[in-house]
Amino acid sequence: MPLRVKQALVLLSGVVAAVVMTWLGLWQLQVFTDQGNASAQARAQQAPVPLLDFVSADGAVGDIYGKPTSVAGHYLPDQQERVLGADGVVRVLSALQLADGRVLPVVRGTIPQGADAPPPPNGEHVQTGIFLPSEPGADHSLARGYNLGSVRLPQLAQLWDEPLMPGFITLDSTESGQQGLAPASVTLPDGEGSWRNSGYALQWWVFALFALGMTWKIAHSMGKRGARTSGMGAGRDA
Repeated sequence: MPLRVKQALVLLSGVVAAVVMTWLGLWQLQVFTDQGNASAQARAQQAPVPLLDFVSADGAVGDIYGKPTSVAGHYLPDQQERVLGADGVVRVLSALQLADGRVLPVVRGTIPQGADAPPPPNGEHVQTGIFLPSEPGADHSLARGYNLGSVRLPQLAQLWDEPLMPGFITLDSTESGQQGLAPASVTLPDGEGSWRNSGYALQWWVFALFALGMTWKIAHSMGKRGARTSGMGAGRDA
């Protein structure tokens, strides 16, 4: 078999091995991602817990983001915003003032773009929803009449005077419907997958690089040996 063909077969075997190992790494990474998504969904389906048990007066937050919570307060009717998302969905964001004076932003539901938001209910209410961290800033343009493109708390703090809680809640479909609003979707924080699977993914990718490097080195050594053999043969012929 010609030397070039042997070298090509060695390199091909390395490429095939690297492709298989890369796929195995991607599979392990997908397992890690799926576990994280399942973990986030499991947190979101837990029974509601009192929000103030996890958020202290100084703003320290316990393990509560992405979990259903309940909190009592009364809405401030003059502090309400329509949040226009990049997808055109308009969320109604209202200020629920707690007994200690802090304000919890509440996504009460959604309305059609251009529609007026219904006022929040009067009196003391216990509201239940998933507690979420501040969203990233919006990079899309806003139509006239909209101040927010996302629930970004630093931006909201410039519109509302009262001190804000370090997060917001989104009401479930039942509570949104009771307030005359369509339910708002929830983007859950990333859950935790098994770091063992992410480690396996990295391990497979290292193996893939090793396979490529080793087969290239073997093919290169074969070429050098072949050149020396050819040189020795030419010398004997001379």
